[in-house]
Amino acid sequence: MLSKGQKINDRYEIIKTIGEGGMANVYLANDTILDRKVAIKVLRGDLSNDEKFIRRFKREALSVSNLSHPNIVEVYDVGEEDGNYYIVMEYIEGKTLKQLLQKRGALTLNEVIDIMTQLTDGLAHAHEAYIIHRDIKPQNIMIEDNGLVKITDFGIAMALNSTQLTQTNSVMGSVHYLPPEQANGKGSTVKSDIYSLGILMYELLTGSVPFKGDTAVEIALKHMKEKIPSIRKQNPTIPQSVENIVLKATAKNPKNRYDNVRDMYKDLQTALQRDNEKRLVYEYPENDLEETKVIPQVTKEIKQVIDKPTAKEEDSEDNSVLKEKDEKNKLPIILAVVLLGTLIVLAGVYLLITSKDVKEVKVPNVVGLTTEKAIKMIKEKGLEYTTKSEESATVEEGKVIRTEPKAGSTRTKKSTITIVESSGKEYVVLEDYTGQNYYEIKGKLEAKGIKVEMKTKSVENASEYKDKKDNIISQEPVFNKDEETKLYANDSVILYIPEVDVYPDMVAEKWTLSQVEDFVKEYNLTLDKSYKETDEVEEDIVLSQNRAVGDPIYEGYTLKITLSKKPEKKDDKTPTDPLLPSDEKTN
Repeated sequence: MLSKGQKINDRYEIIKTIGEGGMANVYLANDTILDRKVAIKVLRGDLSNDEKFIRRFKREALSVSNLSHPNIVEVYDVGEEDGNYYIVMEYIEGKTLKQLLQKRGALTLNEVIDIMTQLTDGLAHAHEAYIIHRDIKPQNIMIEDNGLVKITDFGIAMALNSTQLTQTNSVMGSVHYLPPEQANGKGSTVKSDIYSLGILMYELLTGSVPFKGDTAVEIALKHMKEKIPSIRKQNPTIPQSVENIVLKATAKNPKNRYDNVRDMYKDLQTALQRDNEKRLVYEYPENDLEETKVIPQVTKEIKQVIDKPTAKEEDSEDNSVLKEKDEKNKLPIILAVVLLGTLIVLAGVYLLITSKDVKEVKVPNVVGLTTEKAIKMIKEKGLEYTTKSEESATVEEGKVIRTEPKAGSTRTKKSTITIVESSGKEYVVLEDYTGQNYYEIKGKLEAKGIKVEMKTKSVENASEYKDKKDNIISQEPVFNKDEETKLYANDSVILYIPEVDVYPDMVAEKWTLSQVEDFVKEYNLTLDKSYKETDEVEEDIVLSQNRAVGDPIYEGYTLKITLSKKPEKKDDKTPTDPLLPSDEKTN
């Protein structure tokens, strides 16, 4: 057991123990180089002394480290120190599927479909990379708090020799999910993982495994000989289409299972839309599954049980029956297949020898790390690097935005990876804006997301700015030629323009001539006045002005106004007619 504070490889500092198992102990640790939490699985002592196991473990674990999928726990590092063989993995803050089952029992139908869809997607990715898990069980599946499912323990599962099925009569891994052919010593294929997935799905739907027993051998025999219990008898609300996925995945004969996990994934996606499906039923010939060959420590009594023929399963339902056929009298075909397989193996060996120096590695995920840490990780993979900068509104300056090619891609060693480093948010360098037009600078800054506020400032001689009333006379922040100031989006800048007096509304305020004359004298203006007769206002009241209200007042300018004037009075005497007598003129 490792203790708190102990370091592995002078890099991984143990924080605490987070799990103990038959094969390994799991620790939470801090990666002191990359400053991140990791999970470290350290192999148990007796396995560390098995040279054959160690060789296979290291080889397979390194292969798994090249897998990159959201539903597979990422392997960062594999190594050995002081006889302790370890795997450094992504640390998942969540729980195992086993813990969830222990707490909840059977899950809802939608939860099961969601979990199984994620599992099959991740496992299909591994199979497509020619990697078989061999130990699918809820203890090896993590669930994050957000519902993301991740498969773990690929490396250890694959390193186990297929003949290491029992240990003091208990199957390595878990016999509850063990495919019949694996227990029967025939080795594992992708269809073995499919069987384990089917058993796991059964458990998610019902809350328990289908086969139980007092010993591992007893359970293994049930996997080989007994019919899987009906899910719908336990819960009639489960659609037949869903149960059929379990039945097909757990067929005793691998030939009747899904051809690949991707097909199971597709069935899961459409299961809830398929109605009126009949129940799949498989009928097995007595000698279809051969007698147990390699489960160690099987007693003579158990051996006799295995040799006994099983009663033919009755089928009282009107269902479609798929019969598994005997593969007899096909020696020529078998020999041809063996010959072809031998040729393929030889070709593979040749390619392996001729390409032994062309080692492919996975581009590590360094997004969000400092460039310095990213370089260390990339060099650890045997890759070369180059860097370039790019503006980013979301990634902090000096940290990695992405790599080219992207993380998870495979490249041969010595390939060059481009690290794209963030130069921070897009910014504008503050300049000296004095003397420039306010509206032009405002437009340029606002185009970069910078907030601009206009303020006025009094000046000693406003007349000097009569042709530059919109020019900037000062700014905040103040420009400093010796120190660069960066302006980012949503930063604020205040630009000051001259504060000058403006023309009042002399008409609305009914200014008198006397007021206008005082005004003209104060601002050293030239007055040009005219008059208009009117009875509506008193005399010498301003009726109009040529300077618009709000216009700045500049010395020397001419102010034209129109003032009111009373109309001249007319003579009220009646005109006389010269032809009339004088006495009548007065009448």
